[in-house]
Formats: sequence, structure tokens, C-alpha cells
Amino acid sequence: MRYITDAPNAPKAIGPYSQAVVCGDFAFLSGQVSLDAETGQLVGGDIKVQTRQVLKNLSAVLAALGLNFSNVVKSTIFLTDLGNFSAVNDIYSEALAGVKPARATVQVAGLPKGAAVEIEMIAWLRS
Repeated sequence: MRYITDAPNAPKAIGPYSQAVVCGDFAFLSGQVSLDAETGQLVGGDIKVQTRQVLKNLSAVLAALGLNFSNVVKSTIFLTDLGNFSAVNDIYSEALAGVKPARATVQVAGLPKGAAVEIEMIAWLRS
């Protein structure tokens, strides 16, 4: 098992967890919120701005593993408001460019640092 805790261009973990854990043929990426990697501060703005930042962060963790969104087999999206489902889908679909992993979307009462969206992913290490 390999723990990835310092992916370049991704925000540092804000708790006692790894950015990703590689186990067998899979990488399990911890949930990302819309933190700016340089400042560690939450990127504000509407749900689309936050979702773009979340996906940028996930892309950076994947890149540290030599992967990209085409390797993603499962994702989970956490939203504080399911009314944002459609807007998040638009940005998610744009970022994943035709890749359609299995997915769940869940409304939650709150997210770290007051974020509106968090996404976690599981990626396959083979192409």
C-alpha cells in the first residue's frame, strides 16, 4: 500500500488523512473541496467556480499518480444543496470530457470550511 500525502499542485490535507492511497490496482482519492493549493483558502464564488476548483485539485492528485480522469471508475459527490445538482453536472461533465464513471451524489448538512461541494474518486491504475 502506498500513501500519497503531498501531490504537487494540490492542497495539503486539512486533517489526518492522505490525499490518496494506492492499494492493488486502485487509487482511492480523498474528497477534495474548493481549496486553493497555494493559499490553503477556500475558493469562493458560485457552485460552478467551486466545482471547477475541486476538479482541478482532483486532477492534480491524479497527475501525481501518473493518471487522469480517464482512469476514474467511481466518484462520489457531496453537495450541501441538491438544487446545485444540475450546475455541478455541467462542470463535472465538461471536466471529465466523455468519461462516465459510476457515481453517487449525496446531500449533506455541511462540508469542511463551509464548502458547497466535495468530490472523492476511485481510479484504476491501468489504462
